[in-house]
Amino acid sequence: MHDVIGTRCDPYTHRLLSGGDYHHCCHSNLTRALAGRLNRPLAEVESAVHDVLNVFMCTGFTRDTGQYFMKASPVRPGDFLEFFAEIDLLGALSACPGGDCSTEHSSDTAACHPLLVEIYRPKAPPEGWTSPERNAYRGGHGV
Repeated sequence: MHDVIGTRCDPYTHRLLSGGDYHHCCHSNLTRALAGRLNRPLAEVESAVHDVLNVFMCTGFTRDTGQYFMKASPVRPGDFLEFFAEIDLLGALSACPGGDCSTEHSSDTAACHPLLVEIYRPKAPPEGWTSPERNAYRGGHGV
């Protein structure tokens, strides 16, 4: 469905890891932001929030036991990501409310730091850019 870097950081994962509920995770933050922006109920917009793209977290599963892990982020001041969108889109950002997830997952006591977001409207696509071909999958789903 979507390519995801890292793992899904959402209320379901938190419940699996801790047995309790936590409502300030990335997925919930993004759902509330989208609902607020569109002035729609949470339940109506949640399905539009895909799996979180964890780009500044170090998470995964151990190769030998398959156990979920989180490590301190390797990101340092000045690190950045740059995206190019071919169409208008609505983007949202949630700095992980868990802070340094290597010590504790989903905590309102973790230190969080601001992130800078800059949005540019280029006059033209980047030099040498060509739009990707449309996916050739016909949508038969094996039927």
